[in-house]
Amino acid sequence: MNIDRLPSGNYRVRKMVNGKTYTLTLDHKPTEKEVLVLLAEKMAEKNVIISTKIPFKTACNIYIESKSNLLSPASVRGYTSIIKQISEGFCGTNIDIITKPMVQAEVNRYAADHSPKSTSNFSGFILSVLKYFGNEIHGIMLPQKEKKEPYIPTDEEVKAIFDEVKGTKYEVPIILAARGLRRSEICALTIDDLLPDNYLRINKALVQDEKKNWIVKSTKTSASTRTIPIPDGLADLIRQQGYVYNGFPGQIYKKLQDVQKKLGIHQFPLHKLRHYYATLLYYAGFSTLDIMDDCGWETDEVMKTVYWHVKNKEATQKKMTDTFSKLL
Repeated sequence: MNIDRLPSGNYRVRKMVNGKTYTLTLDHKPTEKEVLVLLAEKMAEKNVIISTKIPFKTACNIYIESKSNLLSPASVRGYTSIIKQISEGFCGTNIDIITKPMVQAEVNRYAADHSPKSTSNFSGFILSVLKYFGNEIHGIMLPQKEKKEPYIPTDEEVKAIFDEVKGTKYEVPIILAARGLRRSEICALTIDDLLPDNYLRINKALVQDEKKNWIVKSTKTSASTRTIPIPDGLADLIRQQGYVYNGFPGQIYKKLQDVQKKLGIHQFPLHKLRHYYATLLYYAGFSTLDIMDDCGWETDEVMKTVYWHVKNKEATQKKMTDTFSKLL
């Protein structure tokens, strides 16, 4: 790769890939990583196969950079974390010689001390990077996912928590969590998002970027941007205090933990209150589309796999058996 400074003050970069020389002109001296990203974009525009004679770690960085405008800060953080856990040998191997057995061996190594879910994410990232560079691999075996019976808070537990946080700065955020809002959505809300008719406008989220700095960005998906009604009493409380939540995001969960310990109830994270709300609506007879719209989901896949749970499994199973017995 040659980098020349032009009389105009710009920099010209020339690099040969697959026997063909490509030229880039920039107004600053680029790093090698930046050149690789810009070159990949230029070649993609011309439907040129991107060179695979680069180490896998370099390919990972190019992959992330090329999608930086599409990925959420949380996704970038997650991918960066995965890269750190890929073995040094695999990171240094060129894309063009990576084979299915090599990927399987790397996945097996990681799976030895990580959960099936983490292993699936680990494998998925590696395969996505390889596919981006034209080395598409299929059939990687993953450990069977553990089927865990998710815990959904009871009505009594939720009411007890409401009573315990009443009058504190955590009252509003915890009630909103049980109203189906994500923590990131709650923490990004301002008093201006409370409309005169007691509707909340949800169009942003407070998240951490790859450097773990808290930033406000658009909502998780287009479906997450929505306007929902809240109880009049809750709206009055927000107006009275002049804000929705004024504090560090992690403090809400810490307060919830302290309350659970004090009450001697089941320990569960803040997001379980969102699970509770979705389940409450489901068993109250609301339609799938209504629940999706209110909670901000694009599809019902998450609802099917996570949020729809039988509140009283034994009683329901007994009722099913009684129904079947009528045929005998």
